[in-house]
Amino acid sequence: MLLALDVGNTNITIGVFRRKEIIELFRITTKIPRTSDEFGLVLANLLREKGLQCEEVKAAVIGSVVPNIMHSLASGLIKYFGVKPIIVGPGIKTGINLGRLNPREVGADRIVDLVAGYEIYGGPALVIDYGTATTYDMVTEHGVFLAGVTVPGIRTSANALWQGAARLPEIEIVKPKTILAHNTISSMQAGLFYGVVGETKHIIQQMKLESGYHEMKVIATGGLGKMVADAVDEIDYYDETLTLKGLEIIYEKQ
Repeated sequence: MLLALDVGNTNITIGVFRRKEIIELFRITTKIPRTSDEFGLVLANLLREKGLQCEEVKAAVIGSVVPNIMHSLASGLIKYFGVKPIIVGPGIKTGINLGRLNPREVGADRIVDLVAGYEIYGGPALVIDYGTATTYDMVTEHGVFLAGVTVPGIRTSANALWQGAARLPEIEIVKPKTILAHNTISSMQAGLFYGVVGETKHIIQQMKLESGYHEMKVIATGGLGKMVADAVDEIDYYDETLTLKGLEIIYEKQ
């Protein structure tokens, strides 16, 4: 089995692969400080809960945007599973040409998403990842990273709204029944949802216009991406496990 770990600013998403297929999916919180033993025990216990044994894990691959937990996480995998993880970064084979960009300046999550989008759906493609930040990354038909756009994520925008305005409450982020809101909560939900829908449509259209790739595929991923993808005709595919698939593809390339 292969463990693929997508370390984001909010959550660590763990995919368990057997013969290139995801058989289990877990999420744990990133922001809780953990030692290598704690990481190892948490991961081992999650596997056992699903009837899987640590001895079945033969390899691991990590894509991370949180450098300060990497030593403990990698050490936990070595101590409890006996595997030294492949860590996505400079020097790792990905099949994506970053062009003039410095590999050290491009987040591992963005590279992994581009790998999956290009290998699974073909290029040219635009991959949108709805995470702590929402990223729009474009890859050409030849596997070259052409351009990227970064905006605040949906939950990040919501946090700023209720933390910055004393009388606004914390709300659930959902699609409201109507944009014609009649109370504070539904008005916030309408603003957040339709704001990101309008943003998504405009950025896709503008990137297509300026790149000349009018027919490129658009793939969305990320926790809140499904809600947006269902409302935006310009998004062709929603793939919840795109990043994990990209990690598996990168592992195979090594």
